[in-house]
Parts: sequence; structure tokens; C-alpha cells
Amino acid sequence: MSYLEATNDLYKEAALTPDVGLCCTTNPIWELPGLKIPKIMQEMNYGCGSTVNARDLTNNPKMLYVGVGGGMELLQFSYFNRQKGGVVGVDVVDEMLEASRKNFIEAEAQNDWFKSEFVDLKKGDALNLPVEDNSIDVAAQNCLFNIFKAEDLKKAIEEMYRVLKPHGRLVMSDPTCEQPMNDTLRNDDRLRALCLSGSLPIDEYVKALTDAGFGTIEIRARKPYRILDPKNYPTEELIYIESIEVAAIKDPMPEDGPCVFTGKAAIYYGDEDYFDDKKGHVLLKNQPIAVCDKTAGALADLGRNDIHISGSTFHYDGGGCC
Repeated sequence: MSYLEATNDLYKEAALTPDVGLCCTTNPIWELPGLKIPKIMQEMNYGCGSTVNARDLTNNPKMLYVGVGGGMELLQFSYFNRQKGGVVGVDVVDEMLEASRKNFIEAEAQNDWFKSEFVDLKKGDALNLPVEDNSIDVAAQNCLFNIFKAEDLKKAIEEMYRVLKPHGRLVMSDPTCEQPMNDTLRNDDRLRALCLSGSLPIDEYVKALTDAGFGTIEIRARKPYRILDPKNYPTEELIYIESIEVAAIKDPMPEDGPCVFTGKAAIYYGDEDYFDDKKGHVLLKNQPIAVCDKTAGALADLGRNDIHISGSTFHYDGGGCC
């Protein structure tokens, strides 16, 4: 059995018999006026973070969500686009698609504003998305990319890039680890299906996105996820896994490389009212400005004693230098 078959079997079981404990950390439930999440959707909440962010979802964006689960994030996305087919949900597991359809009927009963027709459910594979080129404003996946092995991960990211419009956003939540997995863990298909053995170090995760052409990367959050320990897993050392929330934006790739925001800020505290580096970055006196890692490095290289560069907080909510 291949790792993809193991994954499909796992989520077929989770669709037929909801498993609240499948993920140690699940997506937060948005508290929005008039939004009610059916209990069954919460029980089928198989994710490690959230891909729903209001600042990505203005002006009725066309949305794609891959790996539908119980439909909770599809319902939350629909809150921001109440149009027929405004949200496309893709899944390879028939049972999960059918479970979502049933859950949407319950969501209609609890939410006066929601109609099942807002979500267009499609049978499809993340490696061959049934979606047209340049047709999506916001694409999302939760605990999916870390399942794929290297070549499949490359193809899945390229597929997301293909369907996004220029400046469209790919919003993700995945487990990551501080060090690469050993061969035994990495080749364990069951652990990979559980979103564990495919976890990548953050630098490798970001590189996979920029290699596909995404010119801007925003790391929005890092949260504790779980520990793989020698007593319970085939490892000789403790492996700490985090849940990371990231947005990759289909901006043109700058000549000097991608803009990767890891939560750094620059503060100018010199004698003038502001500092202008003549490269598009103006720092007002004692006003922190979020900067990408590339700009942070360039400012640090100036060797000035009146500019402070903070460390990476791995929290970013927009408003940066680029």
C-alpha cells in the first residue's frame, strides 16, 4: 500500500466514523456574527491550525479549499462569499465529500444566510486539480502538503500556483519540525497519513513555495503541535513538531529573491524625522515597521547605530515593507 492509499483509507474511516482525536490540535472556530458551526463539523475538524483570515477574504474572492474534511472551513469561507459556487471544495475521498454534503444540510438549518450551493464540491486530486488556470483568488489547504513526499509536494504546490490569479494567495496550515525526520519515520506511511512523518523544517517548507514562483511568503503563526518520542515512535530523540500558518502570494519574484516575512521589525531612532534607504523603505522615527528577512539583512548590513532590527517573532499580520 502506498502512502497516498494509506492516507485515503485513514480519511475514509474518519468520514464514516468521526474521530475527534485524529489531530491533537485542531482549527480554531471563528466567532463571527450569525455563524454557527454544527457539532458534526467540529467533530470532523481534522486540521492543525486555521486557513481562514478575514484580511484575505475581502471583495467576495473566488476560493478553493483542498481536502474538505467535515466542511467546517468551507462553511467559514462561505461566510465571506455568499454566492453560488463561490467556494470550491476538492477531495479525493468519496466518503468525505458525501459527509460534507450531509453536514452542509445541517449548516443550512442553523445558519439563515447559508446555502449548500455556495460550495461546489468536486472529486479531485491535489496533484491534478479540477480547476482552471488563473481562476482562484484564495486557495487553501490544512494538514495536506506535509503528507506528500518530495516530488508530489512539488507538484501539489505547482498546481496551487497554476490555479491562482496573479497576486492570489495560497493560505496553509501544516506541521513543521526543527530537524529533518530520520528515514524510518519519513518512510512510515501511517505516520505520514497522520500528518507527522512528512513534516519539514521551516526553511525547506518556505523554499518549496518560493521554488514554485511565489514571490512573497508570510509566516503568520507558529504554535506547539506535538512531540514524537522514542517510547511511542521509531526515533532515538525527541522531535518537536509545530503547527505553522503561512500565506504564499503569487507576486512576481523580485530580482534579488523572494520577500519572506518571519515577523521581524525595524525601528529607526536617529536624529532625523525619518530614515530613507533609497530602496523603497522609509522608517519613521521610533515607528516600528514590519520588514521581510531580506530587507532586515540589508538594513543590518548598513552598520548604523540608530536602527534596531528585531528577531523573528514568526507572527505577521500585514503592513510590511514590500
